[in-house]
Amino acid sequence: MSIRVDQIWRNARIATMRADAGAYGMIEGGIIAATGGRIVWAGQESDAPAMDGDAVIDLEGRLITPGLIDCHTHLVHAGNRALEFEDRLNGKTYAEIAHAGGGILSTVTATRAASLDDLITQSLPRLDALIAEGVTTVEIKSGYGLNIDSEIKMLVAARHLSHRRAVRVMTTYLGAHALPPEAEGNKDDYIESVCRDQIPAIAKGNLADAVDGFCDNIAFSPEQIRAVFEAAKSHGLPVKLHAEQLSNQGGAALASEFAALSADHLEHLDEAGALAMARAGTVAVLLPGAFYFLRETKAPPIELLRRHGVPLAVATDCNPGSSPLTSILTAMNMACTLFRLTPEEALAGVTRNAARALGLRPETGTIAEGKSCDLAIWNVERPAELVAAIGFNPLYARVWQGS
Repeated sequence: MSIRVDQIWRNARIATMRADAGAYGMIEGGIIAATGGRIVWAGQESDAPAMDGDAVIDLEGRLITPGLIDCHTHLVHAGNRALEFEDRLNGKTYAEIAHAGGGILSTVTATRAASLDDLITQSLPRLDALIAEGVTTVEIKSGYGLNIDSEIKMLVAARHLSHRRAVRVMTTYLGAHALPPEAEGNKDDYIESVCRDQIPAIAKGNLADAVDGFCDNIAFSPEQIRAVFEAAKSHGLPVKLHAEQLSNQGGAALASEFAALSADHLEHLDEAGALAMARAGTVAVLLPGAFYFLRETKAPPIELLRRHGVPLAVATDCNPGSSPLTSILTAMNMACTLFRLTPEEALAGVTRNAARALGLRPETGTIAEGKSCDLAIWNVERPAELVAAIGFNPLYARVWQGS
């Protein structure tokens, strides 16, 4: 007797990306079946039970991977910072531009002035670029509002994007991103308002899936970030952190104290931070687009992270100032060429480890029974082909929740 299912994809090479199933979790001669948007079978066709599907697609040997996940973006914002790009080429540093009132604050001005509809309209093309490369889940941060009304506006815009496109959007509140101009240099008072006013309002509105911060010498101190994390914890929100990007402030170790989902950037991470992340199960999110765009020279300590078994994720860090990147495939290539990841590590970094960095391991990131049927189908034979090329998109089809 045949099992009735909604969709069947057969005659495929399947990179399940399961960590316990060999290189890439590869299945030759594979078949995937889905019902109600969930995977009900994934394995070799010769082992599959008898199934009838409303739609049966012969993939003619194409590669299937999990739908890709961009687990760190600042995709919702207004304006651009092309002039700052020119300034850096003329010798100014990222820190000098920030101290002069540029950087994040210039995007804050544009984002505050934009309406909700403006933000959605400007953000959709960036999201569409990611979707066109097989992305089925994207994280979107706030952090360019820096007051309660504008931060809420950003998070609402991000939620709206998930209604405009077939994609899973995870939202992150990033009020502790920079100091707004009206704070007049008083970081402690601003952080108090983040903890007292902004986090409770955002939690009450169910607008964020996590809370983030920027811990660095041009941003906030570990003590200030600790206060933010304690406020997040009191409202049941998980945390993550921009850590050790420009200097070593011990942010990764601090984040690990709070069982952070991830610590991101990590160019200046030390062994104590890596050990803390390993103990906490905190994912290292690598952002090679920012490293490239800012012309940094100190790469994250990949061997240190490997040695301690810290999971490695890769993301675009899509933002207007330090990583105007909307290509997850290019981010994977950069992770390999600039940081020396292997192609398998890079693909794991935008699938299972990216899912872990968003708290989504039970839902997506690998191809397995019971998970959301989020797939990317490629006109390639081997997974390494996804990483080796630059500017080439071999996507054949994208499937989110079975369709």
